[in-house]
Amino acid sequence: MLLIVLLMLPPIVSAQEQSELKDTEPSGIFGIAETAPVVVNGKVRFHVVGVTAYPAERRASEISQRIEALARDTNYSPKTLRIEDAGSYHEIFPGASGKVIIRILEADAKSEGILRTVLADTIGNSIAESINDYRHDRKPAVLTKKALYALGSTIVLIVLMYGVFWGFRRVNNYLERRVKLHMQKLEERSQRIFQGGQLWGILLSALGMLRGLTAILLIYIFTNFALSLFPQTRYTAHRLYQFVVAPLGSIVNGLIDFIPDFLFLVVLYLLTRYGLKLARGVFTAIDQERLKIKGFETDWAWPTYRIVRMGIIIFALVIAYPFIPGSDSAAFKGVSVLLGVLFSLGSTSVISNVIAGYTMTYRRAFRIGDRVKIGDTVGDVSEMRILVTHLRTPKNEEVVIPNSTILNGEVTNYSTMARDQGLILHTTVGIGYDVPWRQVEAMLLLAAENTEGLLREPAPFIRQKSLGDYAVNYELNTYCGDASQMVELYTKMHRNIQDVFNENGVQIMSPAYKADPAEAKIVPKERWYTPPAKDLGQGT
Repeated sequence: MLLIVLLMLPPIVSAQEQSELKDTEPSGIFGIAETAPVVVNGKVRFHVVGVTAYPAERRASEISQRIEALARDTNYSPKTLRIEDAGSYHEIFPGASGKVIIRILEADAKSEGILRTVLADTIGNSIAESINDYRHDRKPAVLTKKALYALGSTIVLIVLMYGVFWGFRRVNNYLERRVKLHMQKLEERSQRIFQGGQLWGILLSALGMLRGLTAILLIYIFTNFALSLFPQTRYTAHRLYQFVVAPLGSIVNGLIDFIPDFLFLVVLYLLTRYGLKLARGVFTAIDQERLKIKGFETDWAWPTYRIVRMGIIIFALVIAYPFIPGSDSAAFKGVSVLLGVLFSLGSTSVISNVIAGYTMTYRRAFRIGDRVKIGDTVGDVSEMRILVTHLRTPKNEEVVIPNSTILNGEVTNYSTMARDQGLILHTTVGIGYDVPWRQVEAMLLLAAENTEGLLREPAPFIRQKSLGDYAVNYELNTYCGDASQMVELYTKMHRNIQDVFNENGVQIMSPAYKADPAEAKIVPKERWYTPPAKDLGQGT
Protein backbone atom coordinates (compact mmCIF):
# COMPACT_ATOMS: atom_id res chain seq x y z
CA MET A 1 0.00 0.00 0.00
CA LEU A 2 2.79 2.44 0.94
CA LEU A 3 4.64 1.72 -2.33
CA ILE A 4 1.53 2.38 -4.40
CA VAL A 5 0.83 5.62 -2.52
CA LEU A 6 4.42 6.84 -2.97
CA LEU A 7 4.41 6.03 -6.68
CA MET A 8 1.10 7.78 -7.30
CA LEU A 9 1.37 10.85 -5.10
CA PRO A 10 4.47 12.69 -6.46
CA PRO A 11 2.78 13.39 -9.82
CA ILE A 12 -0.33 14.44 -7.92
CA VAL A 13 1.67 16.81 -5.72
CA SER A 14 3.46 18.21 -8.76
CA ALA A 15 0.14 18.75 -10.47
CA GLN A 16 -1.14 20.46 -7.35
CA GLU A 17 1.85 22.75 -7.30
CA GLN A 18 1.41 23.51 -10.98
CA SER A 19 -2.24 24.34 -10.39
CA GLU A 20 -1.11 26.54 -7.49
CA LEU A 21 -2.73 24.45 -4.75
CA LYS A 22 -5.98 26.32 -4.37
CA ASP A 23 -5.92 26.99 -0.65
CA THR A 24 -7.18 30.54 -0.94
CA GLU A 25 -9.63 32.97 0.55
CA PRO A 26 -10.82 36.43 -0.56
CA SER A 27 -9.08 39.29 1.17
CA GLY A 28 -11.10 42.21 -0.13
CA ILE A 29 -8.18 44.70 0.05
CA PHE A 30 -7.44 47.03 -2.87
CA GLY A 31 -9.28 44.86 -5.33
CA ILE A 32 -7.34 41.76 -4.29
CA ALA A 33 -9.12 38.74 -5.65
CA GLU A 34 -7.66 36.04 -3.38
CA THR A 35 -4.67 34.69 -1.49
CA ALA A 36 -2.72 31.49 -2.09
CA PRO A 37 -0.12 29.51 -0.11
CA VAL A 38 3.52 29.25 -1.12
CA VAL A 39 4.34 25.56 -0.59
CA VAL A 40 8.01 24.48 -0.41
CA ASN A 41 9.11 21.00 0.55
CA GLY A 42 5.51 20.03 1.32
CA LYS A 43 5.02 22.80 3.88
CA VAL A 44 3.07 26.04 3.63
CA ARG A 45 5.63 28.81 4.24
CA PHE A 46 3.57 31.96 3.73
CA HIS A 47 0.67 33.39 1.71
CA VAL A 48 0.68 35.91 -1.12
CA VAL A 49 -2.11 37.97 -2.61
CA GLY A 50 -3.16 38.32 -6.23
CA VAL A 51 -5.25 40.41 -8.57
CA THR A 52 -7.42 39.49 -11.49
CA ALA A 53 -4.59 40.05 -14.02
CA TYR A 54 -2.06 38.12 -11.92
CA PRO A 55 -3.89 35.50 -9.80
CA ALA A 56 -2.52 34.55 -6.42
CA GLU A 57 -2.25 30.87 -7.40
CA ARG A 58 0.04 31.66 -10.33
CA ARG A 59 2.14 34.01 -8.26
CA ALA A 60 2.51 31.49 -5.41
CA SER A 61 3.42 28.70 -7.85
CA GLU A 62 6.16 30.76 -9.52
CA ILE A 63 7.63 31.77 -6.14
CA SER A 64 7.66 28.10 -5.03
CA GLN A 65 9.46 27.08 -8.22
CA ARG A 66 12.14 29.75 -7.73
CA ILE A 67 12.80 28.72 -4.13
CA GLU A 68 12.99 25.02 -4.98
CA ALA A 69 15.33 25.76 -7.88
CA LEU A 70 17.68 27.51 -5.45
CA ALA A 71 17.35 24.59 -3.02
CA ARG A 72 18.34 22.09 -5.73
CA ASP A 73 21.46 24.14 -6.52
CA THR A 74 23.99 22.66 -4.10
CA ASN A 75 26.42 25.54 -4.70
CA TYR A 76 23.93 28.13 -3.47
CA SER A 77 24.01 29.33 0.15
CA PRO A 78 20.81 30.77 1.66
CA LYS A 79 23.00 33.10 3.77
CA THR A 80 23.44 35.28 0.69
CA LEU A 81 19.75 36.25 0.54
CA ARG A 82 19.35 40.01 0.13
CA ILE A 83 16.32 42.20 0.89
CA GLU A 84 15.94 45.60 -0.78
CA ASP A 85 13.37 48.37 -0.27
CA ALA A 86 12.22 49.60 -3.71
CA GLY A 87 9.89 52.24 -2.28
CA SER A 88 6.43 50.87 -2.94
CA TYR A 89 7.52 47.26 -2.40
CA HIS A 90 10.35 45.11 -1.06
CA GLU A 91 12.38 42.70 -3.16
CA ILE A 92 14.21 39.57 -2.06
CA PHE A 93 17.18 38.50 -4.21
CA PRO A 94 19.12 35.22 -4.00
CA GLY A 95 22.36 37.16 -3.63
CA ALA A 96 24.30 40.04 -5.07
CA SER A 97 22.90 39.17 -8.48
CA GLY A 98 20.18 37.01 -9.95
CA LYS A 99 16.48 37.23 -10.56
CA VAL A 100 14.07 38.45 -7.90
CA ILE A 101 12.64 35.63 -5.81
CA ILE A 102 9.61 37.61 -4.56
CA ARG A 103 8.31 41.15 -4.50
CA ILE A 104 6.48 41.92 -1.26
CA LEU A 105 3.65 44.36 -1.93
CA GLU A 106 1.85 46.65 0.44
CA ALA A 107 -1.23 44.51 -0.12
CA ASP A 108 0.70 41.47 1.17
CA ALA A 109 1.53 43.31 4.38
CA LYS A 110 -2.02 44.54 4.87
CA SER A 111 -3.44 41.07 4.28
CA GLU A 112 -1.17 39.80 7.07
CA GLY A 113 -1.83 42.83 9.26
CA ILE A 114 1.85 43.77 9.81
CA LEU A 115 4.34 46.27 8.41
CA ARG A 116 5.89 45.54 5.02
CA THR A 117 9.43 45.73 6.47
CA VAL A 118 8.60 43.16 9.14
CA LEU A 119 6.91 40.92 6.58
CA ALA A 120 9.95 41.11 4.26
CA ASP A 121 12.32 40.00 7.05
CA THR A 122 9.96 37.20 8.07
CA ILE A 123 9.59 35.89 4.49
CA GLY A 124 13.39 36.09 3.98
CA ASN A 125 13.99 33.91 7.04
CA SER A 126 11.24 31.51 5.91
CA ILE A 127 12.85 31.16 2.45
CA ALA A 128 16.24 30.39 3.99
CA GLU A 129 14.69 27.85 6.36
CA SER A 130 12.73 26.16 3.57
CA ILE A 131 15.91 25.79 1.45
CA ASN A 132 17.75 24.15 4.34
CA ASP A 133 14.78 21.84 5.08
CA TYR A 134 14.50 20.92 1.39
CA ARG A 135 18.13 19.79 1.27
CA HIS A 136 17.99 18.03 4.63
CA ASP A 137 14.86 16.00 3.89
CA ARG A 138 16.34 14.69 0.64
CA LYS A 139 19.54 13.33 2.12
CA PRO A 140 19.84 9.53 1.58
CA ALA A 141 20.24 8.88 5.31
CA VAL A 142 17.09 10.85 6.13
CA LEU A 143 15.08 9.17 3.36
CA THR A 144 16.27 5.75 4.54
CA LYS A 145 15.27 6.57 8.11
CA LYS A 146 11.84 7.78 7.00
CA ALA A 147 11.37 4.65 4.85
CA LEU A 148 12.12 2.51 7.91
CA TYR A 149 9.55 4.51 9.87
CA ALA A 150 7.05 3.88 7.10
CA LEU A 151 7.83 0.17 7.08
CA GLY A 152 7.48 0.01 10.86
CA SER A 153 4.14 1.84 10.73
CA THR A 154 2.98 -0.61 8.06
CA ILE A 155 3.82 -3.54 10.32
CA VAL A 156 2.05 -1.86 13.24
CA LEU A 157 -1.00 -1.27 11.03
CA ILE A 158 -1.11 -4.92 9.99
CA VAL A 159 -0.86 -6.04 13.62
CA LEU A 160 -3.55 -3.60 14.74
CA MET A 161 -5.88 -4.57 11.90
CA TYR A 162 -5.45 -8.22 12.78
CA GLY A 163 -6.08 -7.39 16.45
CA VAL A 164 -9.22 -5.43 15.58
CA PHE A 165 -10.74 -8.24 13.51
CA TRP A 166 -9.65 -10.87 16.04
CA GLY A 167 -11.10 -8.85 18.93
CA PHE A 168 -14.43 -8.22 17.22
CA ARG A 169 -14.64 -11.89 16.30
CA ARG A 170 -14.15 -12.82 19.96
CA VAL A 171 -16.80 -10.29 21.02
CA ASN A 172 -19.20 -11.68 18.40
CA ASN A 173 -18.66 -15.26 19.65
CA TYR A 174 -19.14 -14.17 23.26
CA LEU A 175 -22.38 -12.36 22.48
CA GLU A 176 -23.64 -15.31 20.44
CA ARG A 177 -23.02 -17.66 23.38
CA ARG A 178 -24.52 -15.43 26.04
CA VAL A 179 -26.79 -12.70 24.70
CA LYS A 180 -28.38 -14.55 21.77
CA LEU A 181 -29.53 -17.38 24.05
CA HIS A 182 -31.17 -14.90 26.46
CA MET A 183 -32.91 -13.20 23.53
CA GLN A 184 -34.35 -16.51 22.36
CA LYS A 185 -35.63 -17.31 25.85
CA LEU A 186 -37.15 -13.84 26.19
CA GLU A 187 -38.86 -14.28 22.82
CA GLU A 188 -40.40 -17.56 23.97
CA ARG A 189 -41.61 -16.07 27.27
CA SER A 190 -43.15 -13.06 25.52
CA GLN A 191 -45.23 -15.27 23.20
CA ARG A 192 -43.28 -14.03 20.13
CA ILE A 193 -44.16 -10.39 20.91
CA PHE A 194 -40.47 -9.66 21.49
CA GLN A 195 -38.59 -10.48 18.28
CA GLY A 196 -35.18 -11.64 19.44
CA GLY A 197 -33.96 -12.38 15.92
CA GLN A 198 -34.49 -8.82 14.77
CA LEU A 199 -32.71 -7.35 17.80
CA TRP A 200 -29.82 -9.79 17.31
CA GLY A 201 -29.52 -8.66 13.69
CA ILE A 202 -29.45 -5.01 14.78
CA LEU A 203 -26.73 -5.79 17.32
CA LEU A 204 -24.61 -7.59 14.71
CA SER A 205 -25.03 -4.66 12.29
CA ALA A 206 -23.91 -2.23 14.99
CA LEU A 207 -20.84 -4.33 15.74
CA GLY A 208 -20.02 -4.56 12.03
CA MET A 209 -20.33 -0.79 11.67
CA LEU A 210 -18.10 -0.21 14.70
CA ARG A 211 -15.51 -2.64 13.32
CA GLY A 212 -15.53 -0.90 9.94
CA LEU A 213 -15.17 2.57 11.51
CA THR A 214 -12.26 1.34 13.65
CA ALA A 215 -10.50 -0.10 10.59
CA ILE A 216 -11.03 3.10 8.60
CA LEU A 217 -9.65 5.18 11.48
CA LEU A 218 -6.51 3.03 11.68
CA ILE A 219 -5.96 3.23 7.92
CA TYR A 220 -6.44 6.99 7.99
CA ILE A 221 -3.92 7.46 10.83
CA PHE A 222 -1.39 5.23 9.07
CA THR A 223 -1.86 6.92 5.69
CA ASN A 224 -1.54 10.40 7.17
CA PHE A 225 1.58 9.42 9.13
CA ALA A 226 3.24 7.69 6.18
CA LEU A 227 2.56 10.56 3.79
CA SER A 228 3.87 13.12 6.27
CA LEU A 229 7.27 11.36 6.41
CA PHE A 230 8.34 12.26 2.86
CA PRO A 231 8.66 15.77 1.44
CA GLN A 232 6.99 14.79 -1.82
CA THR A 233 3.77 13.77 -0.03
CA ARG A 234 3.91 15.94 3.07
CA TYR A 235 1.51 18.57 1.76
CA THR A 236 -0.94 15.84 0.72
CA ALA A 237 -0.86 14.56 4.32
CA HIS A 238 -1.51 18.11 5.50
CA ARG A 239 -4.48 18.44 3.17
CA LEU A 240 -5.80 15.02 4.19
CA TYR A 241 -5.53 16.06 7.83
CA GLN A 242 -7.40 19.29 7.11
CA PHE A 243 -10.17 17.44 5.26
CA VAL A 244 -10.93 15.35 8.34
CA VAL A 245 -9.92 17.53 11.28
CA ALA A 246 -11.28 20.85 10.01
CA PRO A 247 -14.93 19.65 9.90
CA LEU A 248 -14.52 17.99 13.31
CA GLY A 249 -13.01 21.19 14.66
CA SER A 250 -15.91 23.18 13.29
CA ILE A 251 -18.33 20.77 14.94
CA VAL A 252 -16.50 20.99 18.29
CA ASN A 253 -16.35 24.79 18.11
CA GLY A 254 -20.02 24.88 17.20
CA LEU A 255 -20.87 22.67 20.16
CA ILE A 256 -18.84 24.88 22.50
CA ASP A 257 -20.55 27.99 21.17
CA PHE A 258 -23.91 26.26 21.53
CA ILE A 259 -23.48 25.57 25.27
CA PRO A 260 -25.11 28.86 26.48
CA ASP A 261 -28.04 28.40 24.09
CA PHE A 262 -28.28 24.76 25.14
CA LEU A 263 -28.52 25.73 28.80
CA PHE A 264 -31.27 28.21 27.94
CA LEU A 265 -33.16 25.52 26.02
CA VAL A 266 -32.80 23.12 28.97
CA VAL A 267 -34.25 25.72 31.36
CA LEU A 268 -37.05 26.48 28.88
CA TYR A 269 -37.78 22.75 28.56
CA LEU A 270 -37.99 22.33 32.33
CA LEU A 271 -40.29 25.35 32.69
CA THR A 272 -42.49 24.10 29.84
CA ARG A 273 -42.67 20.63 31.34
CA TYR A 274 -43.59 22.08 34.74
CA GLY A 275 -46.27 24.25 33.13
CA LEU A 276 -47.74 21.23 31.34
CA LYS A 277 -47.79 19.21 34.56
CA LEU A 278 -49.46 22.07 36.39
CA ALA A 279 -52.10 22.45 33.68
CA ARG A 280 -52.74 18.70 33.65
CA GLY A 281 -53.17 18.66 37.43
CA VAL A 282 -55.69 21.52 37.32
CA PHE A 283 -57.82 19.98 34.57
CA THR A 284 -57.61 16.52 36.15
CA ALA A 285 -59.07 18.03 39.32
CA ILE A 286 -61.85 19.62 37.27
CA ASP A 287 -62.56 16.33 35.48
CA GLN A 288 -62.76 14.48 38.81
CA GLU A 289 -64.93 17.30 40.25
CA ARG A 290 -62.40 18.07 42.98
CA LEU A 291 -62.17 21.59 41.57
CA LYS A 292 -65.27 23.42 40.39
CA ILE A 293 -65.33 26.63 38.37
CA LYS A 294 -68.61 28.42 37.93
CA GLY A 295 -69.88 28.11 34.37
CA PHE A 296 -67.19 25.59 33.40
CA GLU A 297 -68.58 22.13 32.63
CA THR A 298 -66.75 18.96 33.66
CA ASP A 299 -66.90 17.65 30.09
CA TRP A 300 -64.83 20.60 28.95
CA ALA A 301 -61.82 19.67 31.09
CA TRP A 302 -59.79 17.50 28.70
CA PRO A 303 -60.59 19.38 25.47
CA THR A 304 -59.59 22.63 27.18
CA TYR A 305 -56.42 20.97 28.51
CA ARG A 306 -55.46 19.97 24.96
CA ILE A 307 -55.90 23.56 23.79
CA VAL A 308 -53.87 24.92 26.73
CA ARG A 309 -51.18 22.28 26.17
CA MET A 310 -50.90 23.19 22.49
CA GLY A 311 -50.69 26.88 23.39
CA ILE A 312 -47.89 26.26 25.92
CA ILE A 313 -45.91 24.13 23.46
CA ILE A 314 -46.30 26.63 20.61
CA PHE A 315 -45.28 29.50 22.90
CA ALA A 316 -42.19 27.54 24.04
CA LEU A 317 -41.24 26.76 20.42
CA VAL A 318 -41.54 30.42 19.44
CA ILE A 319 -39.19 31.37 22.28
CA ALA A 320 -36.77 28.51 21.55
CA TYR A 321 -36.63 29.06 17.76
CA PRO A 322 -33.80 31.68 17.74
CA PHE A 323 -31.67 29.46 19.99
CA ILE A 324 -31.92 26.32 17.81
CA PRO A 325 -28.64 25.65 15.92
CA GLY A 326 -28.91 26.74 12.29
CA SER A 327 -32.21 28.56 12.75
CA ASP A 328 -30.75 31.69 11.14
CA SER A 329 -29.46 29.83 8.07
CA ALA A 330 -31.14 30.20 4.70
CA ALA A 331 -31.62 26.41 4.43
CA PHE A 332 -33.43 26.22 7.77
CA LYS A 333 -35.67 29.13 6.82
CA GLY A 334 -36.36 27.61 3.40
CA VAL A 335 -37.38 24.28 4.93
CA SER A 336 -39.61 26.11 7.44
CA VAL A 337 -41.34 28.02 4.64
CA LEU A 338 -41.78 24.83 2.61
CA LEU A 339 -43.31 22.96 5.54
CA GLY A 340 -45.61 25.90 6.24
CA VAL A 341 -46.82 25.97 2.62
CA LEU A 342 -47.37 22.21 2.55
CA PHE A 343 -49.22 22.34 5.87
CA SER A 344 -51.45 25.20 4.75
CA LEU A 345 -52.26 23.53 1.42
CA GLY A 346 -52.80 20.03 2.71
CA SER A 347 -54.48 20.58 6.05
CA THR A 348 -57.55 22.65 5.16
CA SER A 349 -60.01 19.84 5.83
CA VAL A 350 -58.01 18.71 8.88
CA ILE A 351 -58.12 22.16 10.47
CA SER A 352 -61.84 22.49 9.75
CA ASN A 353 -62.49 19.12 11.42
CA VAL A 354 -60.35 20.08 14.43
CA ILE A 355 -62.20 23.37 14.88
CA ALA A 356 -65.53 21.59 14.44
CA GLY A 357 -64.53 19.01 17.07
CA TYR A 358 -63.76 21.63 19.69
CA THR A 359 -66.83 23.68 18.72
CA MET A 360 -69.10 20.70 19.29
CA THR A 361 -67.46 20.05 22.65
CA TYR A 362 -68.25 23.53 23.92
CA ARG A 363 -71.71 23.51 22.28
CA ARG A 364 -72.47 20.36 24.29
CA ALA A 365 -74.30 18.84 21.32
CA PHE A 366 -73.73 15.35 22.75
CA ARG A 367 -71.43 13.35 24.96
CA ILE A 368 -70.09 9.81 24.97
CA GLY A 369 -72.91 7.30 25.49
CA ASP A 370 -75.65 9.53 24.08
CA ARG A 371 -77.98 8.17 21.44
CA VAL A 372 -78.05 10.64 18.57
CA LYS A 373 -79.20 10.95 14.99
CA ILE A 374 -76.70 12.59 12.60
CA GLY A 375 -77.99 12.78 9.08
CA ASP A 376 -79.55 9.39 8.40
CA THR A 377 -77.45 7.58 11.01
CA VAL A 378 -78.83 6.70 14.45
CA GLY A 379 -76.47 5.32 17.05
CA ASP A 380 -74.71 5.70 20.39
CA VAL A 381 -71.66 7.97 20.62
CA SER A 382 -68.78 5.61 21.40
CA GLU A 383 -65.80 7.94 20.90
CA MET A 384 -65.21 11.63 20.29
CA ARG A 385 -61.91 12.53 18.63
CA ILE A 386 -60.52 15.82 17.42
CA LEU A 387 -61.17 14.99 13.77
CA VAL A 388 -64.03 12.46 13.79
CA THR A 389 -66.83 11.08 15.95
CA HIS A 390 -67.58 7.34 16.23
CA LEU A 391 -71.19 6.05 16.42
CA ARG A 392 -72.31 2.50 17.17
CA THR A 393 -75.67 1.76 15.59
CA PRO A 394 -78.32 -0.60 17.05
CA LYS A 395 -77.14 -3.09 14.39
CA ASN A 396 -73.68 -3.04 16.07
CA GLU A 397 -72.16 -1.11 13.16
CA GLU A 398 -69.45 1.48 13.74
CA VAL A 399 -69.91 4.66 11.72
CA VAL A 400 -67.14 7.29 11.58
CA ILE A 401 -68.41 10.80 10.81
CA PRO A 402 -66.12 13.84 10.17
CA ASN A 403 -66.69 16.59 12.71
CA SER A 404 -67.07 19.22 9.98
CA THR A 405 -70.03 17.25 8.61
CA ILE A 406 -71.63 17.17 12.05
CA LEU A 407 -71.07 20.90 12.57
CA ASN A 408 -72.68 21.78 9.23
CA GLY A 409 -75.68 19.45 9.71
CA GLU A 410 -78.46 18.73 12.18
CA VAL A 411 -77.92 16.62 15.28
CA THR A 412 -80.82 15.00 17.14
CA ASN A 413 -79.87 14.00 20.67
CA TYR A 414 -82.30 11.49 22.21
CA SER A 415 -80.44 11.21 25.52
CA THR A 416 -80.24 14.82 26.68
CA MET A 417 -83.88 15.17 27.77
CA ALA A 418 -84.22 11.48 28.61
CA ARG A 419 -81.83 11.88 31.57
CA ASP A 420 -83.84 14.65 33.26
CA GLN A 421 -87.40 14.81 31.89
CA GLY A 422 -87.73 11.60 29.90
CA LEU A 423 -87.78 10.93 26.16
CA ILE A 424 -91.24 10.63 24.55
CA LEU A 425 -91.77 7.48 22.50
CA HIS A 426 -94.77 7.72 20.19
CA THR A 427 -96.59 5.41 17.83
CA THR A 428 -99.75 5.82 15.69
CA VAL A 429 -102.67 3.43 15.07
CA GLY A 430 -105.74 3.88 12.87
CA ILE A 431 -109.10 2.73 14.39
CA GLY A 432 -112.49 2.76 12.68
CA TYR A 433 -115.16 5.33 13.42
CA ASP A 434 -117.43 2.65 14.83
CA VAL A 435 -115.18 2.22 17.91
CA PRO A 436 -115.67 4.77 20.71
CA TRP A 437 -112.61 7.00 21.04
CA ARG A 438 -112.74 6.73 24.82
CA GLN A 439 -112.38 2.94 24.52
CA VAL A 440 -109.49 3.32 22.07
CA GLU A 441 -107.61 5.74 24.31
CA ALA A 442 -108.16 3.50 27.34
CA MET A 443 -106.80 0.50 25.47
CA LEU A 444 -103.70 2.44 24.32
CA LEU A 445 -103.04 3.61 27.89
CA LEU A 446 -103.48 0.03 29.11
CA ALA A 447 -100.93 -1.16 26.54
CA ALA A 448 -98.48 1.48 27.75
CA GLU A 449 -99.07 0.43 31.34
CA ASN A 450 -98.30 -3.21 30.44
CA THR A 451 -94.96 -2.27 28.84
CA GLU A 452 -92.04 -2.72 31.21
CA GLY A 453 -89.32 -0.05 31.01
CA LEU A 454 -91.61 2.92 30.39
CA LEU A 455 -91.87 5.64 33.00
CA ARG A 456 -95.06 5.93 35.04
CA GLU A 457 -94.36 9.60 35.69
CA PRO A 458 -94.89 11.68 33.65
CA ALA A 459 -98.01 9.73 32.69
CA PRO A 460 -98.53 8.62 29.09
CA PHE A 461 -101.09 10.56 27.03
CA ILE A 462 -103.03 10.23 23.77
CA ARG A 463 -103.29 12.62 20.83
CA GLN A 464 -105.84 12.26 18.01
CA LYS A 465 -103.71 13.30 15.07
CA SER A 466 -106.31 13.29 12.30
CA LEU A 467 -109.73 12.13 11.19
CA GLY A 468 -108.89 10.15 8.11
CA ASP A 469 -111.06 8.86 5.28
CA TYR A 470 -111.41 5.41 6.78
CA ALA A 471 -110.13 5.65 10.36
CA VAL A 472 -109.23 7.93 13.23
CA ASN A 473 -105.44 8.17 13.78
CA TYR A 474 -104.55 7.94 17.45
CA GLU A 475 -101.01 8.67 18.74
CA LEU A 476 -99.77 7.05 21.96
CA ASN A 477 -97.08 9.08 23.75
CA THR A 478 -95.10 7.54 26.59
CA TYR A 479 -91.92 8.46 28.48
CA CYS A 480 -88.69 6.49 28.87
CA GLY A 481 -85.56 7.35 30.84
CA ASP A 482 -82.98 5.46 28.75
CA ALA A 483 -82.73 6.45 25.10
CA SER A 484 -80.49 3.47 24.31
CA GLN A 485 -83.54 1.18 24.96
CA MET A 486 -85.71 2.92 22.34
CA VAL A 487 -85.80 0.00 19.89
CA GLU A 488 -86.62 -2.60 22.55
CA LEU A 489 -89.31 -0.41 24.14
CA TYR A 490 -90.97 0.26 20.79
CA THR A 491 -91.07 -3.49 20.14
CA LYS A 492 -92.64 -4.24 23.54
CA MET A 493 -95.16 -1.41 23.21
CA HIS A 494 -96.31 -2.55 19.74
CA ARG A 495 -96.73 -6.08 21.00
CA ASN A 496 -98.89 -4.95 23.93
CA ILE A 497 -101.03 -2.72 21.68
CA GLN A 498 -101.83 -5.72 19.45
CA ASP A 499 -102.63 -7.90 22.47
CA VAL A 500 -104.94 -5.34 24.12
CA PHE A 501 -106.85 -4.64 20.89
CA ASN A 502 -107.21 -8.34 20.13
CA GLU A 503 -108.50 -9.01 23.66
CA ASN A 504 -111.19 -6.37 23.26
CA GLY A 505 -112.14 -7.40 19.72
CA VAL A 506 -111.15 -4.09 18.16
CA GLN A 507 -109.72 -4.16 14.67
CA ILE A 508 -106.71 -1.94 13.83
CA MET A 509 -107.56 -0.31 10.50
CA SER A 510 -104.24 1.33 9.61
CA PRO A 511 -103.10 2.05 7.08
CA ALA A 512 -106.51 1.94 5.27
CA TYR A 513 -109.13 -0.34 3.77
CA LYS A 514 -111.83 -0.11 1.06
CA ALA A 515 -114.53 -2.45 2.46
CA ASP A 516 -115.42 -4.24 5.68
CA PRO A 517 -114.20 -7.86 5.60
CA ALA A 518 -116.56 -10.73 6.23
CA GLU A 519 -114.85 -11.37 9.57
CA ALA A 520 -113.13 -8.92 11.89
CA LYS A 521 -109.35 -8.87 11.47
CA ILE A 522 -108.55 -9.76 15.07
CA VAL A 523 -106.63 -12.57 16.78
CA PRO A 524 -108.60 -14.23 19.61
CA LYS A 525 -106.71 -14.89 22.81
CA GLU A 526 -106.75 -18.64 22.41
CA ARG A 527 -104.68 -18.24 19.24
CA TRP A 528 -102.04 -15.94 20.71
CA TYR A 529 -99.62 -18.78 21.30
CA THR A 530 -100.24 -20.80 18.18
CA PRO A 531 -97.10 -22.90 17.48
CA PRO A 532 -94.31 -22.18 17.25
CA ALA A 533 -95.08 -19.23 19.59
CA LYS A 534 -94.49 -19.95 23.30
CA ASP A 535 -96.01 -18.41 26.43
CA LEU A 536 -93.00 -16.92 28.25
CA GLY A 537 -95.12 -15.72 31.16
CA GLN A 538 -93.92 -12.11 30.82
CA GLY A 539 -97.33 -10.54 30.24
CA THR A 540 -96.34 -9.25 26.80
